[in-house]
Parts: sequence; C-alpha cells; structure tokens
Amino acid sequence: MGINLTNFLSSQSKNTKMIDFQDLDHIDGLSISVLSANLYKNDRDDLSMFYFRDGANHASLYTQSKIVSENIKWNLNQKTKKVFSLIVNTRNANAFTGKQGYESLKKLADLVSKNLTEKQKQDEEIPKKINPKEILFGCTGTIGEEFPFEKISHQIPNLINKIRYTQNKFIWMKAALGIMTTDTKPKIAMEECKIGSEKVKIYGIAKGSGMIHPNMATTLAYIFTDASLSNDILSKLLKKNIFNTFNAISCDGDTSTNDMVSIFATNKINNSQVKNINENKIKNFDRALNNVLLNLAKRVVSDGEGASKFITINVSKCKNEIDAKKIAFSIANSPLVKTAIAGEDPNWGRIIMAIGKAGPKINLKKFCIKLGNLKIVQEGKLYQNYSEEVVTKYMKKENIEIKVEVYTGTKDFTAYTMDLTKKYIDINADYRS
Repeated sequence: MGINLTNFLSSQSKNTKMIDFQDLDHIDGLSISVLSANLYKNDRDDLSMFYFRDGANHASLYTQSKIVSENIKWNLNQKTKKVFSLIVNTRNANAFTGKQGYESLKKLADLVSKNLTEKQKQDEEIPKKINPKEILFGCTGTIGEEFPFEKISHQIPNLINKIRYTQNKFIWMKAALGIMTTDTKPKIAMEECKIGSEKVKIYGIAKGSGMIHPNMATTLAYIFTDASLSNDILSKLLKKNIFNTFNAISCDGDTSTNDMVSIFATNKINNSQVKNINENKIKNFDRALNNVLLNLAKRVVSDGEGASKFITINVSKCKNEIDAKKIAFSIANSPLVKTAIAGEDPNWGRIIMAIGKAGPKINLKKFCIKLGNLKIVQEGKLYQNYSEEVVTKYMKKENIEIKVEVYTGTKDFTAYTMDLTKKYIDINADYRS
C-alpha cells in the first residue's frame, strides 16, 4: 500500500511552515485502507476506510450550517454505542444530493457491513456481526453533484481486501493524503500521555484548506486513541477542546455543509475508568488531546488556499471571552486586513477598522495594538516612536502576530488565520475544472 505521490504532485505543494511530520505508528484496534475509486480525473487516492475490528467508542461535532450534507444526516441518525468503520470519500460532498445521496449511503453501509462481517469470520476467533448503523461516513468535495455510488461501491471489496492491521508513518501519510481536496499537504499530529499509570496514544489526521470558518466544528478531522473512554467522556472532552482549536481558526469566513470532527477510542489500553472529565487522571489526556487538535487546526490554516502568511491574532484584556473572540475573528475575516498582509503593507488602519466594527466596547484611553513586539498603537493613539520602515520589514515575515489589548477586563482569545492572495481566487475560480 504505497503512497500515491499524485496527491503531492498535482497539488503544487508550496514551501511553507508546518511541513514536518511526526512518526505516527500503530494504534491497536484500528486498521486503515486507502485507494483510488477514480473520483478525480487524475489517478489519486480518494477513498479511505478506518476499520475498528472490535468496535470503537466515538463522539463527533458537526457543522452548524442550516444546510448539511447527507453523510452528516446519516451519522446523526445512527444511535449506536460503538462503530466499526468510518468511510471517507473526497471529490464529492454529498450535499444537496437529496434522496439519491442519502440512499447511496444506506446501500453503502449495507455493503460495507456485510463485507466486514465476512472479514470478521475470516480473521477473528469470535466473529461479530456488523450492522449498517455501525458505519459512519465523511464526505468532502463539490456540493450539488450526484453522489458517485457506483464508483465507490465497486471498490468496497477491494478496499476491505487492502486492510492492514498494523500501521506505520507511511500508512498514516497515505490516509491523510487520501482525504485531501484543495489541500497542498497532508495534516497529521500525535501525542502520547498517561491515564493513571497506563500509557495511551492520540493520533489525528485532518483536511481543510478553503471554506474554513469555525461553527462548532470546521473541516474534516479524525482523532484516534487506544484509550478506554466512554462515549460520554469523549463527547465532553471534544466539546471542551474544540473551542480554542478548530473553533479558533478561519481561512475565508465560510462554514462548510460537511464540517466534521470525530474522536474514536478503541479501548485497547486497560486504563482506570474515567467517570468525570475533571478527574486528575484524565488531565494529561485532556491536554494532549488539545495539543493534537490545535496542531491539526494550525496546519489547516497554514495550508489555507493560496496562503503565504500564517497569522496569529491575540485579543486580550477583554470584558469576556466572547468579546475577545468577536474582535479576533473580525480581524481574521477582514478581506482588507488579509490582503494588506498578503501585500506586506503595514496598513494598521485596517486592523483599527476591523476592531471597531466587531461590536464590543473598547477602552480607547488604554487601547493598544502590536505587530509582533512592535508597538503600533499605545494608550489609544499612534505610538510616538512608530517606524513605518521597521514595521514594513516585519510584514515580510512568514509568521505574523497581531496583538490587541482592549482594557475592558481580563479575558482573552487567540484566533489563527492566513492572508488572502491572488492565488486564492485562482484556486476557487478553477475548483471544478
């Protein structure tokens, strides 16, 4: 199961940050299979299976868009404690496909469950009967095109035949490549920690480059752990840690119909039972999960369509976290701010504009803005030693940090975004061609 280099070569990957990849290896209870169902014009991986041979506990967060894809409708309708497989296809979002899209997933779930039940009989001492409701789906790609049921269903037996019970870095890379659309590079992350005295793994992959703006969940992200954790604990941990990770990023201010962040626990590590997320024994896992989610979220922003700059926006000393978030995203989603940064223009007036329109009150007598460690505005007016030349030099950096101090309280929020370049227009103008 070699890596399909077409995924790299056809994406014209750019030399930007976040190109280092950690050494993900094996998670017991998980198997991965990736192949091409010829959903694209070029020969690249576009269909992935994550198979849990003993089932996995799970939790997901989905888009809050009022128009959602058929796979999200399917997933929400399956009320099952454990799942046995996640199937992810690219190129087609299965959104605005109506009955055809949903019925296709129903038939695919039936086909997958029957084939996996047969595999259970072949490989397991005590085989399990897998039900269609124990299959989840992830879809990403173009909205409104007929779901390619025939192409995908034709490849299900082959996909299952290619299952590998042991993973390594290259298989994880193949899986991350296989779920990409306009991404230029795969996104993988990992952490290891302890629950009590037992060592556990947390691995994750994600895709996302455009149509990225947080609303409970953003893009596609799948987290896997060998820990023994209930659905309730997984759900609470995911909701807690989504706020300052995937709900802290924006590429273009658009929320997808298909946004999905999921976590799966294979229960292979016999760690002590966790009944409450506030228990001391889960704190290390809590922090490690946040690290994985934030790592993946930053990789999504770093790979934003046409991006040349990675931008961190920290808004502090606000009345509450909600106000800080409003201001941060007003800056992050401003086309004028993002194009100025793309042009390496220190037009700080655009940052002022974005802050002012956000809504929350500002203490103008103390209000401060910095670019990196360079003071721009201090105590509500232009810093007396402000140097356009020095700030222009700073704007040529690949990593730009905007710091805003509001002085209405003690709360803060950090958002992550990218600049808006001509390449963004080129990518989206040609998206379907």
